[in-house]
Amino acid sequence: MLQQAPKIGRAQRRLLKLYQALPEQEQANLMAFAEFLAHRAEAAEGEADQATEPPPPKPIARPQRETVVAAIRRLSESYFMLDRQVLFHETAGLMSAHVLQGRPARDVIDELEQLFADHYQRLSVVE
Repeated sequence: MLQQAPKIGRAQRRLLKLYQALPEQEQANLMAFAEFLAHRAEAAEGEADQATEPPPPKPIARPQRETVVAAIRRLSESYFMLDRQVLFHETAGLMSAHVLQGRPARDVIDELEQLFADHYQRLSVVE
């Protein structure tokens, strides 16, 4: 019993006609490009399947007496996986509130800790 060839769609027929109309070297180039695209799609699919959690923060104890600058350094080291550029505007705003507006360091550091923790949570959800 003979097996029937699978039916192909319009796009596949067009691709086959284009392929057949090309010189042999161009057919080889088209095949190489198609293999590249297929490999790239497989790799992207594999990356999506392997979505991983970001590394956990490195716990560093908060000293009794800490400056806002030292807290930013400590939190940056603890949350090493976060992009500092993303946090820059918000940390600078809190630093300004402390220096220019006289907000107590303890309150600003509490907010900084929450800020870093929130950004880490968002990173965990995205990845």
